[in-house]
Amino acid sequence: MRRLGKVTHISHRGSLILRSEKTPPIGAQVVDKQVQPIGRVLDVFGPVRRPYLSVRPKKGIGAQNLVGQVLYLYKN
Repeated sequence: MRRLGKVTHISHRGSLILRSEKTPPIGAQVVDKQVQPIGRVLDVFGPVRRPYLSVRPKKGIGAQNLVGQVLYLYKN
């Protein structure tokens, strides 16, 4: 597992917005600290050195409860 960043807010389309230190691949699986699947990286945008990530949460995930939490990139 590699730290992705902290969820800053929820977009108007329901995606989680994170501030990251590295750029993960689009489609990469995102998990929480208990290694529970949260969703997948949908988009990367903003500054190259500290990009923002848009993560599409899985159905049934309480996205609002994730604001302020750190999420991780799952490595197979």
